[in-house]
Amino acid sequence: MEYTHLSEFAIRPGRLSIWTPELPADAWQLDDRPLTSVHAGYCASVDPADPQPGRGRWIGTVFEMDAPLDRAAWRETLRRWHARHEGLRTTVRLESGGEPRRLVAATAVDITEQQVDGLTDGARINEFLSGALELRLSPLVWPHLLAATVEHAGSGDFTVLVAADHSVMDAYSQAILILELRTLYREVLAGEPARESATFGSAADFAVIERAAAAELHADSPAVATWREFLAGGDGTMPRFAPHAHRPAPADQPQPSVSRRLLDLVELEQVEAVLDQVRHRMSVAVFAALAVAHQRRFGTDRMRTAMPIATRPDLRWLESMGWFVNVVPVDITVAPGAGIAAALESARTALRRSRTANDASWSRVLEVLGVEETPRFGISFLDIRVLPGYELVAALRGRTLRAESYSADEVFLWVVRADDGLYVSTRYPAGLPAEVMDEFLTAFGEALSSITAAVHADVPAPVIGAPGSVVAQAV
Repeated sequence: MEYTHLSEFAIRPGRLSIWTPELPADAWQLDDRPLTSVHAGYCASVDPADPQPGRGRWIGTVFEMDAPLDRAAWRETLRRWHARHEGLRTTVRLESGGEPRRLVAATAVDITEQQVDGLTDGARINEFLSGALELRLSPLVWPHLLAATVEHAGSGDFTVLVAADHSVMDAYSQAILILELRTLYREVLAGEPARESATFGSAADFAVIERAAAAELHADSPAVATWREFLAGGDGTMPRFAPHAHRPAPADQPQPSVSRRLLDLVELEQVEAVLDQVRHRMSVAVFAALAVAHQRRFGTDRMRTAMPIATRPDLRWLESMGWFVNVVPVDITVAPGAGIAAALESARTALRRSRTANDASWSRVLEVLGVEETPRFGISFLDIRVLPGYELVAALRGRTLRAESYSADEVFLWVVRADDGLYVSTRYPAGLPAEVMDEFLTAFGEALSSITAAVHADVPAPVIGAPGSVVAQAV
């Protein structure tokens, strides 16, 4: 499943509708359960007067429903979905001098449809939706989620877009909602009750556990020590990607985005077979190859990056909608001239060390350390085969979406083991020359491809993009 921008998804022509959840004003009640550490800090950092609160913040999912649009059934589908997930009926109240408070609505949500007349062209629909989401989605104002449909009368199906502020949805939620909404829609059409499950736990209950654990963190906690070591050597600041290669760029210029397939399925399965022999996981190979590419392209032995991880500690949150994400530090050293075989061992050691921070709120750890910065360079790896029904998701043209970013210094990479190969998507500052990222991704792919020969031969892999090249000199 590709992680991309809405503008890169070709919406077919059709009839556009916006579906908005509604609640009466007296539905909201204060709830004593806290927000998670990162949720509270995120809300406190947002300007309530921002006219485009969703700009750079929303995430979402788009797919094509393999059935005609029955408006009454779709409205009931969204109503059931909101009834199932308390997180979709949760908002916040800003308190003067304190952190945001949680508000929860127990009342059933109503769903209203707004048909957008005179707009049927796919490209124009895409542009309209991108603008609407920036204007309407906020972490401070409910609803934090909106849905849109594009009815394709000629083909008897419809496109679905679900977008939300990041505070109420994470990457795992983005992926699993496709099959959940499809299942709910089919149940409604068949006149069946919604499936009951013990795995739709409330994100608010998770927040209670997360905040209790965060309160226990102190300067001598193992997780704090791991982060302290990670920041050492960098003047206590978060690492940047190729910082010396950046050039001045307008502040309002969106970040470029690149997506490409690194290995086709045949190549990927050859690499995985070799990894099985030496008992390395694909995640280790990905980070090892990135560290080798980083060393070869930029001449630095140490690659430091942040890694988002899922934090659903119990099966009761397996199918929940919410923000269940932590961030851990990954610090990999690759000596000059070392090949991919040695890098695999270094990466495995580094990923094991990062586990000490798995259950420790990264925002609380940074508070303990007195660090106000947030991560500026991050890498995420996902094997899509862990998702239920991933083959069907591909058939439905399912894509997970991220908003356009305008950051002048953030670089993020998402690596996905899909059913037909290994893919990478990245966003990077407008001031970073495109050739720098292109050559880095090329070196990354070459390092991955070299695993088969290097491990079999038990010798260092060939040097890739050695320092002295134009890019290495430039940075």
